[in-house]
Amino acid sequence: MTKEKIGEAAGLVWEKLITKDEIGLTELPRALKLKSDIAYQALGWLAREDKIHYRTKAGKVYVSLVEKEREVAKAAH
Repeated sequence: MTKEKIGEAAGLVWEKLITKDEIGLTELPRALKLKSDIAYQALGWLAREDKIHYRTKAGKVYVSLVEKEREVAKAAH
């Protein structure tokens, strides 16, 4: 596993989260057609950069962009 692949996957996750307010943690790999381990490492990358937020509802974990990242995305698009 290279750092480049994880970084590319992090970009895909970020783009997906721009189009969806939030996504279930287990849905993410399927939605992006990524292997689970790569998708979860990408989430770790984004979490380390304080770009995502996790929340739990009814025992299910969801992930979304933090508000600051949503603003960056709106400005870029």
